[in-house]
Amino acid sequence: MLRRLYDWVMGLAASRHAPVSLFAVSFAESSFFPIPPDVMLAPMVLAKPEKAWRYALICTIASVLGGALGWAIGYFLRDFGLWMMAATGHTGGLEQFQCWYGKYGVWVILAKGLTPIPYKLVTIASGLAAFSFPIFLVASAVTRGARFFMVAFIVKKFGPTLLPIVERRLALFAGILIALLVIGLTASHFIGGGGHAGACGA
Repeated sequence: MLRRLYDWVMGLAASRHAPVSLFAVSFAESSFFPIPPDVMLAPMVLAKPEKAWRYALICTIASVLGGALGWAIGYFLRDFGLWMMAATGHTGGLEQFQCWYGKYGVWVILAKGLTPIPYKLVTIASGLAAFSFPIFLVASAVTRGARFFMVAFIVKKFGPTLLPIVERRLALFAGILIALLVIGLTASHFIGGGGHAGACGA
């Protein structure tokens, strides 16, 4: 089923309604749709590199708005939010996220928003954890914008030859960034005198 959805999204990228479809996919992916907008963004930038920044901006705005919907689902419709997380196989992620929120706050959103980890997990969990909505929006705009503009820049500058590498290595690059963030946060935690062991897992 995911393969069919992937192929369908790729087909949308080649249609005359591609920008509208890109907005719709980016919005939906932040709360319930399983295919990331990068799948559309990359081929659209390859086809029309002069519109790379416009497409990245469309992704960013739609993703933040979709993230607001995900946050609202978690905050106002807790049972439905929990059901959605269970339906997508992320039930165990809620306690982990709540623990991370308690220790690292906004850094969790900044780090997770850059990775291929489903952003819907971040948005719904943020609502479930009653994370500050204004801060959530700002963090989402920063991290999602960074991701989409990075993809657009790489594809625009290096073209199709680098696209397979980007798709395979994005998780690795983001993982390195997260590791550096965690190291920095942990170091500041101990320097600041809060060196007690946390209950969060890796």
